[in-house]
Amino acid sequence: MTDADITTATADWQAWQQSWDRQQEWYLPDREERFRIMLDMLEALVGTAPRVLDLACGTGSITARLLARFPDATSTGVDLDPALLAIARGTFAGDERVGFVTADLKDPDWPAQLPYDAYDAVLTATALHWLHREPLADLYGQVAGVVRDGGVFMNADHMIDETTPRINAAEQAQRHARMEQAKRDGVLDWSQWWQLAAKDPVLAEPTARRYEIYGDHADGDMPPVAWHARVLREKGFAEVRPVWCSPSDTLLLALK
Repeated sequence: MTDADITTATADWQAWQQSWDRQQEWYLPDREERFRIMLDMLEALVGTAPRVLDLACGTGSITARLLARFPDATSTGVDLDPALLAIARGTFAGDERVGFVTADLKDPDWPAQLPYDAYDAVLTATALHWLHREPLADLYGQVAGVVRDGGVFMNADHMIDETTPRINAAEQAQRHARMEQAKRDGVLDWSQWWQLAAKDPVLAEPTARRYEIYGDHADGDMPPVAWHARVLREKGFAEVRPVWCSPSDTLLLALK
């Protein structure tokens, strides 16, 4: 099924998941590699049957890969986006290992909505750059409060080192050239994907609500790895370091 065919397959959640993955991979060609390392480290530190909080879960991309690799795991997805949560809930409907919570991560009381007081791991990817530094630092403190002692937090996201401007510019130019070629080959970008969602009979209404909440895209921050590591230590994590990186992104692991 192509992206253009999705509008004829009302509530075909698997098709929407695949379309979301293709759109995200346009921006992040190494997306699956970061997920693989994330799950490798999850297994190394908390085992193969973890209780996971999928933070800013979107369509449940991390949860899908978690359960495919670790069938005994459980996952709570938390997000505010009505359209992406509709896809997530549709995809995992009837799976007792998975639950979803609608919550605003800028609301200091969001952890009170979770079904469990503590988690073995909190995982997130390519989402927290929607937040500015102050609310992100507050969020890290809240995350520390829901990770059990010995548990882990992992964040895979854009973390830009501003001390290397020429390297950054060269990497960005090469990446954007590849993206433009892929777009010419028919890959949907962010805006085109959301335009498609807005035309779907099931997703049109939650997509409209999503735009009321976020607009086209939030304007957050992308501080360097050192900032994230320092703040996470200040908020209560004992050990913090990168376990994977690309020229633009880092997977940072924090051990409670």
